[in-house]
Amino acid sequence: MAGEPRKPKIDATAGLHSPLGVAISENDRATMAMVREAIDARRVRLAWQPVVLARDPNRIAFHEGLIRVLEPGGRVIPARDFMDAVEAHEIGREIDCLALEMGLAALARHPGLRVSVNMSARSIGYPRWARVLRRGIAAGPTVGERLILEITESSAMMVPELVIAFMEEWQRKGVAFALDDFGSGYTAIRYFKDFFFDILKIDGAFIRNIDTDPDNAALTAALLSIGKHFQMFTVAEMVERPEEARVLQEMGVDCLQGYLFGAATLKPDFAQAPLRKSA
Repeated sequence: MAGEPRKPKIDATAGLHSPLGVAISENDRATMAMVREAIDARRVRLAWQPVVLARDPNRIAFHEGLIRVLEPGGRVIPARDFMDAVEAHEIGREIDCLALEMGLAALARHPGLRVSVNMSARSIGYPRWARVLRRGIAAGPTVGERLILEITESSAMMVPELVIAFMEEWQRKGVAFALDDFGSGYTAIRYFKDFFFDILKIDGAFIRNIDTDPDNAALTAALLSIGKHFQMFTVAEMVERPEEARVLQEMGVDCLQGYLFGAATLKPDFAQAPLRKSA
């Protein structure tokens, strides 16, 4: 998910009965129980982070909704602390449903808003998630064209043919798709030519210190070249310093996202503004 550093992944498949394997398994079970309880108590929220235009950072292109769960005392827990544990289970699909419901509700309430919501390719065949999407799009004539669904590179490559068909169906209805964390996975070029993503989000690992790291600068330039060739809108993730933003602007990135332009917040400016009726 953009704007959020990911925890290093530990391979728990080796030595599941070792002390380390047992500890990891117990930690995952505790995490799933915590998320289950938060879902049942409706302590799940979206935190919103702005994505700004590189040519004019004072203008917001869209907001990304990042899923959060709240502990009973109100402490906010970011997705990086629980998504790895729940992603492959049905509770991960429930999280996707709630995120989509909240994103679509924000679009229905704020006619001038454009938002992106993260999803897993695993949710494409989940009946409840599909119902949430259909019902939300039907809530207003412009909701679909203001929705962006973000799929990580690794998730898209799990079932590329299914993702391609799903994207084609909903792009015809106005929904846009973003390939998230581009560069962090192993996208096969033969599939990449068929995906037709609207937005390409370059993984923040390549953005960090781009003004002083020639390797990151070269890799980012290569990823941008791919995006421009396939006519995709490009977003640089995890921009934290003015020097990084300047280099990215000079390189021709379309949008910038990161703490430099705003951290994810449960109380975004658009939620404080008076609601306007659709025309």
